[in-house]
Amino acid sequence: MKYNEIKLAADYTHFLYQEEILFGKSFLHVLKFHAEGLAAVCDDSGWYHIDLRGNQLTPKRYDRTFGFYFGRAAVIEKGNFFHLDTEGVRVYPECYAWCGNYQEKICTVRDFDGKYFHIDLNGTAVYTSKYTYAGDFKDGFACVRLENGLFKHIDCKGNYLNAKAFNDLGVFHKGIATAKDAGGWFHCNLKGNELYPRRFAVIEVFYNGFALVEEFGGQKCVINESGETVIVLK
Repeated sequence: MKYNEIKLAADYTHFLYQEEILFGKSFLHVLKFHAEGLAAVCDDSGWYHIDLRGNQLTPKRYDRTFGFYFGRAAVIEKGNFFHLDTEGVRVYPECYAWCGNYQEKICTVRDFDGKYFHIDLNGTAVYTSKYTYAGDFKDGFACVRLENGLFKHIDCKGNYLNAKAFNDLGVFHKGIATAKDAGGWFHCNLKGNELYPRRFAVIEVFYNGFALVEEFGGQKCVINESGETVIVLK
């Protein structure tokens, strides 16, 4: 039985394998199995992780447990966030007000002063700066929000990707990111340069060369990477 052959019931109370209830039991809540072969579950005793046989990873119970990513799972204990490894052992001694999930072996966290930064798989900060917000890494870059309220892209060592700053910002997808300035939303390249001069109220990332956008009057349309409208949605 492979982890990706196990399905979640529609009400998130049990697992299904070949349309049968797995482990012969239900829980208060379950999350899906990940590549590590472990899943977060909750019953009357609290939150914990189980393996592909339904056995608990450890007897320890938490306020909440989340899925494993790169061999690390975020948990909450007495309101504090930190990560466990696949043996159920705490990875580092620090506690956080919030932890994300590891993406590209780096995880965003928030300290108890409300500041965000990123840690590596051992829990060590990957740079010295702290931000008012920091998102997940994707394709080697993450979005961070500076003290002045503007957003920038950083690399996995905390260096700024370019000199540009934006009112809002999205992660890169195939070398193109969503960005917002005083005029509205648009798409930019790795240098932070706009792909076109138009601005929109709402935009999505490009999907095989085209993106869904919404103009300021509410009209939705599809544009190409040059910012030209190719379809107006009726």
